[in-house]
Amino acid sequence: MTHSTGDPTPADGPGQDPVDPWEDGDPAPRAPEGPAQRRARRLLAGVVLALFAAMLAAEALSATGLEQTSLFYVGIPALIAVSVVLTARPRHPVGIALATTTVGLALAGPLLDEGVVCLVVAAPLFYGVAAVVGLAVHQSRRRRNLVLAPLVLLLVLEGVGDASPVPRDDVATATTVVDATPTELAAALAAPPRYEPPRAALLRAVPFPVPVGAEGDGLAVGDERLVEFAPRHSMGLGAEPTPRSMRLRVTASDVRQDGGRVVFTVVEDSTLARWMDLRTAEVTWHGDGTTTTARWSLAYGRTFDPSWYFGPVQHHVTTLASGYLLDTFTDPVRP
Repeated sequence: MTHSTGDPTPADGPGQDPVDPWEDGDPAPRAPEGPAQRRARRLLAGVVLALFAAMLAAEALSATGLEQTSLFYVGIPALIAVSVVLTARPRHPVGIALATTTVGLALAGPLLDEGVVCLVVAAPLFYGVAAVVGLAVHQSRRRRNLVLAPLVLLLVLEGVGDASPVPRDDVATATTVVDATPTELAAALAAPPRYEPPRAALLRAVPFPVPVGAEGDGLAVGDERLVEFAPRHSMGLGAEPTPRSMRLRVTASDVRQDGGRVVFTVVEDSTLARWMDLRTAEVTWHGDGTTTTARWSLAYGRTFDPSWYFGPVQHHVTTLASGYLLDTFTDPVRP
């Protein structure tokens, strides 16, 4: 008879925990969480809370038709900065507020179905408000001073109820002189235009709507133009390109040998109506026989607030657009 030697291997029995063959002794006790870990955890929670609050606010404002007011463009970055500073209490409040705003802007396109133009144009405003409010809240929390709170409240209320401290109507104008007769320029204005890429650096850098073709001719009252623009590409998840166009009708015309004036009135607009209320394009010209001075004016209504930011931005961009249209119709008559 053969007898086994050595200690027998215990078998798992009822009421016993199974033996883990990979476990090497008792696990080491977890080190207590230090100040750095607690600060990082609090910062992450503050950032997530700020972004969640900003997304809820954006959806609520869009649902109530307030997405073009200061309540959106000043209130949301201010909400991000306040949430981060008060919940996370970071050592560098401005940097954290700007970083959180960057993440929010990156998420805004796919989640809110915004286009690139809106994000690019609004980004400086978002960053500026987040930095100023973040620093102000940080200083106020340390000094127990909320003197800036009424000012922020006044800024975010602009546009609510169509309130604005400055007029919304504006006119942007561009002027040029060409070596052509008034008759030659009038013929160019009456013909269908050929659109080329804009020369202005800002119009090339920011993907503003670009005209790609036009139908219609003539300068008599009632003549129309149908201008086709490049399709709108939003950043929404699964979004399809959206066709865009603008129909204009000649509502005033005075064409003479020495000059003239023509007014095109916008009757349909699926291109710029989201950004501004473009109303008329007025062209005037007069010459001395060898050269002709032409002026192109775009009359529009500002639909975005705050006025101290979007007013100058829209006026500058519309002035560049006037110059672009003027170049489009005068280039064919230049020597």
